[in-house]
Amino acid sequence: EREREMAVCVPVPSSPSPATITAAHSALLSVSMERRGDLASVLPFLPLILRSSSLFWPPQTLEALRALSLGPDVSRVDSGEVLFDAILDLRHSLGLSGEPLSPKASEGFATFFDEWQLKTPEDSRMWFGEVVPWLARLLLRLPSLLEAHYRDSDRIFGTGKGGLRILGQQEAGTVFLGQELIAALLACSLFCLFPDADRGENHLPTINFVHLFAGFHPNGKLSQEAKIKCLIHYFERLCSDMPTGFVSFERKVLSLEHSSQSISYPDDVFWKKSVVPLCSFKVSLSGLIEDQQYEALEVDFANEYLGGGALYRGCVQEEIRFMINPELIAGMFFLPSMQKNEAIEIVGAERFSKYTGYASSFRYAGDYKDNRTVDSLGRRRTRIVAIDALDNAWMGQYKHECLVRETNKAFCGFFDQSKHECSLKAAQEGEFRKIDFTHNIVIVDNEAHYNPPVVSDNCTNVKMSFSSAPENERATNGSSAENSSSEQCQVSESSNLEESIGVATGNWGCGAFGGDPELKSIIQWLAASQAIRPFILYYTFREEALQRLEQWRPSYPVNAGNTMSTVRARCSLHTRG
Repeated sequence: EREREMAVCVPVPSSPSPATITAAHSALLSVSMERRGDLASVLPFLPLILRSSSLFWPPQTLEALRALSLGPDVSRVDSGEVLFDAILDLRHSLGLSGEPLSPKASEGFATFFDEWQLKTPEDSRMWFGEVVPWLARLLLRLPSLLEAHYRDSDRIFGTGKGGLRILGQQEAGTVFLGQELIAALLACSLFCLFPDADRGENHLPTINFVHLFAGFHPNGKLSQEAKIKCLIHYFERLCSDMPTGFVSFERKVLSLEHSSQSISYPDDVFWKKSVVPLCSFKVSLSGLIEDQQYEALEVDFANEYLGGGALYRGCVQEEIRFMINPELIAGMFFLPSMQKNEAIEIVGAERFSKYTGYASSFRYAGDYKDNRTVDSLGRRRTRIVAIDALDNAWMGQYKHECLVRETNKAFCGFFDQSKHECSLKAAQEGEFRKIDFTHNIVIVDNEAHYNPPVVSDNCTNVKMSFSSAPENERATNGSSAENSSSEQCQVSESSNLEESIGVATGNWGCGAFGGDPELKSIIQWLAASQAIRPFILYYTFREEALQRLEQWRPSYPVNAGNTMSTVRARCSLHTRG
């Protein structure tokens, strides 16, 4: 295929030799690599050099990686302590000695690999004799993997449109990465090979694993050990079976300026005038977002810096997700922190680990086989959206500006550009049907279900009650309560789930962030409805307040505008004390 490309793009003799074709290909590549804006943006943050229009490891680094790739008989790397020394040597060869690693990292590597993880000679032989040399060989291929990535990206998506680059703040766009390239980037993270010096001033999070190991010590939290185990398992899996799919990373931006070409950041007037009907809402008293089976958009309760404390000591919802789906970490390399009008959507990240617990009780629980289907771009149908809530909100969250900010943040994460353009046209033409949400919650197998939307041309002021269904209306034997109104035509929930992608979420911005779970649930419902998502699956994580949703019993008209007004009125009661 490459030779065919050269025959078209580069003049060659009528009977070219292989050497001539190779030279022609190099000439074409030299022009593209030297002039690439995408590569230029990430090159200062990569451990590679661009010379003669090709990417290279520095000579000393290349020699060290080659030795490491030959196994412990040559490299002498047969323990965690020696592995850390080898990492220091690699960093020195890259000129990174001026960015010293935490002294505690050395202890963390030695403790994890020599005392905790590799408890038998067979474990040690596997890691140092097979996995570490394989990682070194993968790193040796990083320059060629990147060059192939840029060529393929240009061919598939157009020049500079899908290639690896710094997707800066207020820069909407998507990066598509192969799983093998992601593995090579994460191998750089494990060996702490990324330069750190300029990341902070460019609003980029830490990407090396140094703090992860520095936070691990014998008397520390077992959750830190579990996090590292998830990542080590990821590398062990890939050593024997490298996946060939793709993962996309999209920075979504609501324009702060009004534009007919993009969706603008909604103001108060926008929300007041919205006539979009509320979508279906389903509450699950148990279960986990990542286990949902409806191909929904799965919400990452994110920090403004993607990944949050994943590579430090953090171990709550976002950090756990980044451990069981390690390919998410790759986004931390090139995605600066999010601003108020931004969100990040990642599609295709494979899950590799099972787990139990949460926070300090988090534990690695073995291998996980991800059976999600694959789309036409080679991505697993796992859609994760990172949205960062206001931190330390507490009473401030009830203020009008905070309410608008949080609703817009969720809306940014949930909206789909193409779908929204259609919805705006429909709204202008008055094509929205009013929807009746009068049904109460129905209890089925320890789950509380809001009955799906019911089409009704006569609905104007219907109410949404958060109260549980009366005893005589509750489902029995796994069947939901029947709808007593024969005049209403109930929409099939299963067909809706098949036709469009909803949102799977939970107590976003709550817990340590101080958010009101009931308020946050309404905000996300509003945002999902405005984004024309057909449903929300809301996981309460056994949050007591959300198991008493009957305390919120406002009148809910069918459109988002009046709902926002109702929420604002209730928030005003809080701010007045």
